[in-house]
Amino acid sequence: MQGIDPSVPPSGTGCADCEAADPPGWWFHLRRCAECGHIGCCDSSPSQHASAHATGTGHRMARSFEPGEAWFWDYDEQVLYESGPALAGPEHRPLTQAAPGPAGRVPRDWPQHLHQ
Repeated sequence: MQGIDPSVPPSGTGCADCEAADPPGWWFHLRRCAECGHIGCCDSSPSQHASAHATGTGHRMARSFEPGEAWFWDYDEQVLYESGPALAGPEHRPLTQAAPGPAGRVPRDWPQHLHQ
């Protein structure tokens, strides 16, 4: 699979762009760039940082950063792959980190803020 570097670890445990925002944002689910390790929020999240990262960098492949999910998404071809090569750990967000998350930043009416 083109656009994957299995040796690169994830950039952190949450969406790097939501964490860097002022004020910090929140996310529904997380995606990991398979080329550089950047963690971004999914397209259902309010800010859709994973897609923005793919568009801005040309990094086409992302992997779910959710527990129990090992699928990859090709942003260029719009294709889902059920599995792919093993990536440097950790493979998912911490189990203690809620989804949506992070705890304390998610509004009570969070479903109203999701993109469909």
